[in-house]
Amino acid sequence: MYRWAETGSPIVPKPARIPDRDPAPESERRQARPSGGTLETVPKRTRRVFSAAEKLRIVKEADACVASGQRGDLEALLRREGIYSSHLASWRAQLGAHGAAGLAAKKPGRKPRLTQTERLNAELLKRNAELEKKLRVANALIALQKKAHEVLGIALPESDGDS
Repeated sequence: MYRWAETGSPIVPKPARIPDRDPAPESERRQARPSGGTLETVPKRTRRVFSAAEKLRIVKEADACVASGQRGDLEALLRREGIYSSHLASWRAQLGAHGAAGLAAKKPGRKPRLTQTERLNAELLKRNAELEKKLRVANALIALQKKAHEVLGIALPESDGDS
């Protein structure tokens, strides 16, 4: 992958030099390094979790800041609490949709699977709805047949009541 100059001779790049390369072998370099005991290790920060009461307090305080009309009050509140405006917007949406109960933390992950009894109950409710639909259709057909017999003047057959 050489480039050719206009004169026809190839332009070959020179290899780059590695500055301050230590000629000592790897084992000596490992021994020369300081041990990790002096390095400070900082624990990983945990995610901040707000309770429903805290969320409600912050939303009410933010509404009061907006109602006061003072410039910069809301921004100062957000900085003081260490939250973003998107938090406030989502909390307001939750509060509007579900009330104060909507601000409570929800359990993460999938919903638990149904128990055997709950599955059977759901299956029976579905079957019941199907049968009720069939019954409505059958009753509508019977009513239609009665009207057809009345219009055509055909006598209805007598039913025994056994069927």
